Formats: sequence, structure tokens, C-alpha cells
Amino acid sequence: MDTVVALHRNHYGEIINFVTSTGRIISYRKALMEAQNGGITGLQATANPDGSLILNPEQGQSFDHLPNLF
Repeated sequence: MDTVVALHRNHYGEIINFVTSTGRIISYRKALMEAQNGGITGLQATANPDGSLILNPEQGQSFDHLPNLF
């Protein structure tokens, strides 16, 4: 099963892509779908108060420890 090993951020600091342990580069939206279906470990989809889904790392971590690849 894939895990997230790095990410791509835009110039605003927002995550736009994830790099997985198998070398795939997937969009935020694709990672959201895979996290909901259990295809990626270490990510969980949670709902904002407005009902939109966002990705969070599991176990209260942050994405700050992942390298930002270009």
C-alpha cells in the first residue's frame, strides 16, 4: 500500500500534489479519493465545518516533515 513520502506546494504554500512511496505523483483531489477508499496509508479525509473534505495526516502529525519537491 502507498504512503506519502513528499509533496509539491504552490507559491502560496498550499499542497497541490503528493509523491507516494511507489513514485506516483498524485493530485490533492486524487489523494483525497484514495484516502477515503483506503488506498493510501497515513492520510485521513476529514470534513470542514462547511462540509468540504480536506486531507490530514494520521496521528496528529503535520505535513511539515515531508520534503517539498519541485
